[in-house]
Amino acid sequence: MTRLTPLTRMRAPLGGQEIELQQIEFDGGGMPLLRTRIREGSRYTIFDLDPVTARAWAQAMLDWVERQG
Repeated sequence: MTRLTPLTRMRAPLGGQEIELQQIEFDGGGMPLLRTRIREGSRYTIFDLDPVTARAWAQAMLDWVERQG
């Protein structure tokens, strides 16, 4: 059985998208992944990210925030 651990949930104020982050662990082992679920109305977009990709994405977002002043 796959285990999902909720990490955070937020709503984007301009588009109203619901964004949810979860840790996903598979029964067969392997590295835990960061599941990013974005809900727009009845449509879902889901990304399962490894730690290296999650770090790069997070850093790119932080870099953008810093440039905004």
